[in-house]
Amino acid sequence: MEIKYYKKYSPALDREMEWKVYGHAGHPVLYIPCQDGRYWDFENFHMTDTWAPWIESGQVMVCSVDTLDAETWSNKAGDPRWRSRRHEQWMKYLTDEMVPFLQEQARIQNGWYGNPGVMVFGCSLGATHAVNLFYRRPDLFDRLLALSGVYNADYGWDGYMDDDVYMNSPVHYMANLPADHPYIHMFNDRKSVICVGLGPWELPDSTRELHHILMNKGIHTWVDYWGYDCAHDWDWWHKQVVYFLPYLLG
Repeated sequence: MEIKYYKKYSPALDREMEWKVYGHAGHPVLYIPCQDGRYWDFENFHMTDTWAPWIESGQVMVCSVDTLDAETWSNKAGDPRWRSRRHEQWMKYLTDEMVPFLQEQARIQNGWYGNPGVMVFGCSLGATHAVNLFYRRPDLFDRLLALSGVYNADYGWDGYMDDDVYMNSPVHYMANLPADHPYIHMFNDRKSVICVGLGPWELPDSTRELHHILMNKGIHTWVDYWGYDCAHDWDWWHKQVVYFLPYLLG
């Protein structure tokens, strides 16, 4: 498996950021680590092994980035307005810096033209971020795999609300999406999966709430509930990747 390490200054964040890319060709994938996670988590928690058949066959290139959760969602003692602005800076880093990087890599490695869509994938709070990216920017992201996320920003902000928190709380902004919004057609022209278990440490209520909103809007995301044995843990996320990837890449 081809693996490349990068470190570069980010204008959006005013700091150096690190990431790795796994694979030599194929559909670009942006992986968001779990809460407070680092770019090496994709490898250290053996997602490279699970994704290996698709990576080594040239079907996907996976880019694993750093989170800023320790400054934002997890920083409960910090000023909430500063935290929400900082999170938006990180989102801008992903959409304005990392997506163009991935699109360029896809053009170079595959001989493609234009700006290819990017799959976004995450587990736990990484799934929260992945869902935000997909539903806010379907012009950039054409596939979604979100496992065991929480889709209400109260998880990080405990009832505090401002414009930035609102735009990172899918159960809020998706509920207010107009029925004739052009994004609805874009969502349905793409492939998206949201999955949660009903077992230990899972929090399925916000998935149910988001699922109800999506159905009411006519948005055809595949929302799947696994059983009471399905825990909020890596063993289950590996199984879910193997189950859903053939659909998303088909």
